[in-house]
Amino acid sequence: MAVFQLSAFADEASPLLDQQLKALRASGVKCVEMRNVNGASVKDLTLEQAREVRAQLDAAGVRVSSMGSPFGKIKITDDFEPHFQEFLHALDLCHVLGTDTMRIFSFYMPEGEDPALYRDEVLRRMEKMLDAAERENIRLCHENEKGIYGDIGTRCQDLMDSLGDRLGLIFDPANFVQVHDLPADEFPRLEGYLTYMHIKDALMEDGCVVPAGKGDGSVAEILAALSRREGKIVLSVEPHLTAFVGLSALQSEEVRHKYSYPDAFAAFAAAVDALKAILKNLGYHEKEGEGIWTL
Repeated sequence: MAVFQLSAFADEASPLLDQQLKALRASGVKCVEMRNVNGASVKDLTLEQAREVRAQLDAAGVRVSSMGSPFGKIKITDDFEPHFQEFLHALDLCHVLGTDTMRIFSFYMPEGEDPALYRDEVLRRMEKMLDAAERENIRLCHENEKGIYGDIGTRCQDLMDSLGDRLGLIFDPANFVQVHDLPADEFPRLEGYLTYMHIKDALMEDGCVVPAGKGDGSVAEILAALSRREGKIVLSVEPHLTAFVGLSALQSEEVRHKYSYPDAFAAFAAAVDALKAILKNLGYHEKEGEGIWTL
């Protein structure tokens, strides 16, 4: 049976690293999917800044489960080379931060055009990133994001089939809901490719982000199916439950909220608690002080 390692986007609790570590500690989470730190995108850190961040993480006993990078989050018609040069720097940052995993995307499609027209260019760019990442022993994992080539299940499967086991897959239920794909329908198609999972839920009626288990993401059912796998699976909590510094830079669509919290710390804690409640209902329990859940 699967063992679940909890991680989280702690920048949703605070832009400041010391406060992110405080939020992780309070929620018993020992891993972070690093996206923004001290007000900057992780990709923009210098190597010296990354070493300072790593020292703080090590002192707090927190590991970077994945770099939550924005690579592949440009238009497919944009110049790729400057983006790729930033990507090469980010590979070096992964080594400094102590992670061998990086989240990527498959490029925004021109509005109103058939994504199939840009499939070859998507694959060319992704293969170039994969070639570079493999030389550095970094595992690239694709996230389904609204508006990119791989935003729906069939095109996610196309990427995985085309690129083989070179590319990992991040399954984000809320993102599927927001493109009107039912995660319960897409999970059987993509389960065999899944590397790790984002814990985020949403309502089909309006795309509103809600705590895990409160929306149409079938989070509990998907976790029940995942629990039958062997080995450790990272569950990375991405709250999106209230406005936080940097959100407007992360995605273009409006994030609506039906659940409100007094501050970002409270919203972060609520998102983690929602996942823990699901795991407990599945019979899982937390190993004291390790951020790991087992049956």
